[in-house]
Formats: sequence, C-alpha cells, structure tokens
Amino acid sequence: MLKLGIIINPYAGIGGSVALKGSDGRDTRTLALARGAPLRAAERMARALAAIAHAQAPVQLFGFDGAMGGDTARALGLPFASLGAPAAVQSDDSDTQQAAVRLLSAGVDVIAFAGGDGTARNIADAIGLAVPVVGVPAGVKIHSGVYANTPEAAGYILQRLAQRQWAPLVEREVRDIDEQAFRAGMVRAKHYSELLVPEEPQWLQEVKNAGAAVDELQQLDVAASVIEQLDDDVLYLVGPGSTTKVLLEQLGLVGTLLGVDVLRGGELIASDVTADTIRRIMGAHQGPVRIVVTAIGGQGHIFGRGNQQLAPDIIAQVGRDGIMLIATTEKLQMLNGRPLQLDTNDPALDRQLAGFFPVITGYQQQILYPVGNTAINETAL
Repeated sequence: MLKLGIIINPYAGIGGSVALKGSDGRDTRTLALARGAPLRAAERMARALAAIAHAQAPVQLFGFDGAMGGDTARALGLPFASLGAPAAVQSDDSDTQQAAVRLLSAGVDVIAFAGGDGTARNIADAIGLAVPVVGVPAGVKIHSGVYANTPEAAGYILQRLAQRQWAPLVEREVRDIDEQAFRAGMVRAKHYSELLVPEEPQWLQEVKNAGAAVDELQQLDVAASVIEQLDDDVLYLVGPGSTTKVLLEQLGLVGTLLGVDVLRGGELIASDVTADTIRRIMGAHQGPVRIVVTAIGGQGHIFGRGNQQLAPDIIAQVGRDGIMLIATTEKLQMLNGRPLQLDTNDPALDRQLAGFFPVITGYQQQILYPVGNTAINETAL
C-alpha cells in the first residue's frame, strides 16, 4: 500500500484571477479575498486524487486536517490519517513546513502538494531531498520543474505509483520569483533548491525559461501580422508576455507585461484587468471577442500559468475559434516537439480546446501546432 502524504496550500493562486500576479504575503491574501478571489487549490488537489479514487488503488493518505488535506481526502472517500492541523484558521508558510516535517516522520513514500513556487520552496526548506514529491499546480506563475502539467497529470503519476509502477527519481529545480518586482513588471526568477520527483517527463512541466534570448525582429513581424488582422468591431483580450507587449507597443499603447489588457478599435480600453472586469466589459460589448495569447517559454502553457484572469467561463464564451495564438519559432523550438499546454481549471474545456491550432510566428506566417494532451485526461480518469 502506498503511504501518500498530502499538503494543500489553500490560498495558492488566490491572486491570479484578481490580477495580483501572486499570492505571497498576508496583505496580498487579504486583498485577494476582498476582491472575491476563489480558493481553488483544494479543488485541484481533488482532481489529482480522483485518479487514485477512481482506480481504487491501494493507498493510505496522511496529512493535516481541514483545508490543508483532510477535508479533500474524506470528500473523495479515501482513507486519511490526520497528523495534526494548522496553527491558525488561515494556514501560512510555517504550517506547510510543519506538515512536511510530520509527513517525513510518519514515513510516507511520497508527498503530493498543491501550491505554487512558494509552496515548493517551503517544502524544500523543510525536507530537502528526503522524500519524493509530486506537485499539483495551483499557483499563479509556477516556474519550478517539480509540478505536473495539470492536476490530472499529477493524478496519473500518483495512480501509477499506487499501482506499484515505480519510476526513477530525479532532482528537479525549485525556482522562486520576487513578487514585488513581478508586480512592477520585472521577472526575477532564480534557482532556489531541488526536490526529488518521480521521472515522468511527459507529465511534468519544464522549468520556466525566463532567460532565453529573444528574437526581437520576429516579435515585430508577429505584431505586424496581428495588427493587419485587427477588426475595429472586435474586442481583444490580450494576455501577458513579451510577444504580446510588443504588439501593444507597435500600436502605440502602454499595456502591462504581466497582466491582461483589453483592446477595441485600436485603443486600450482597460489595462491589467481582473476576471470580473473582463466579464463586465464583455457583457457590455455588442460584437465578437477574441483572445490573443502566447506560450510561456520552456513550458508551453497558453492558459493556466500567469493568466488566470482568463477564467474558464471567459475562454468558453470566446470559443476555440476566437483564440489567436502567437509565438516566435524560437519559443516553439524550445518545446522540443511537446504540445502547447492547457490548464484552464476546467478539464472538459481543456479537452474541447485540444487539437491543432494555427500559430502566428511571423509576418503573414503561420504554422499548425498541437495544443493540449488529451492522453492525460483519457488515461488518468
């Protein structure tokens, strides 16, 4: 029987949909809750653990009670042994570390944790390489390479382990980012430490490549191609990234590098918007809506990493045909043939969007590129 430890950071990713670009710090959490940000980490852990519950794999779960694990395990009908509870109603970094230490003492075989880069850093500080881990992505950015591509991918890895299909263990990088600098439009991610992870490369995300050389001329060509296609009657939701920022600059607009901006008629009508603001603008707009989005370098995610303002209901309303993908060929080549990734927080929507998409890679240049990995959803659940 697999002895599986679970840790949920209930507040991971809370700043995403409300345009706070992170979740670190009590003040950020308070502001996010005041803006009505949804708590999604527990639900994403539930999606991962559902693979074990569905397969009826022999497993015993351990962890802290309540929102940090016990509530989710019991809701799925999985056997759960409580090792304690967070010190306060709203758990924090110290609770994550204490939970990891107690799981180590309990002799668990592997720890599944739901969070972001800060959560991975806390666990690395607490246990180092002593216990293998599987990260369930629930944060805003997630630069680290210890996370699965989606909760279902994490569930597939855990299901294989529970069914005694053991995998080699590799050290993968934990990266962290300066959130204050990030909110000011500067990306300062650095190597922090390592965690031990089952080697399932097709299901694990790569480390975010924030230091790659940028083909600025190709970005300008991409921007020129998109600008020729803009329609004054269409509302455009422009996602974060350097390639989309060049597009705005070529229109003579000052948008945000790391947020979502809204265009209509060649003008910036809203900048760095929340999901609720997007919904209000779409509700008042009489006409079509399109999403302009690029991929994260090295990882390939187009939804679910750093752009949670583009919530599942918003993407679904825009529809598959309303999504405009842009990327330089260099960025696509860095994926080494891997598909562009989907993690919208709605597995059914991910399946609907999966397939081949045209990607604008230069001036009047497009390539057809695979998006999503339906094998995860079909196999894990």
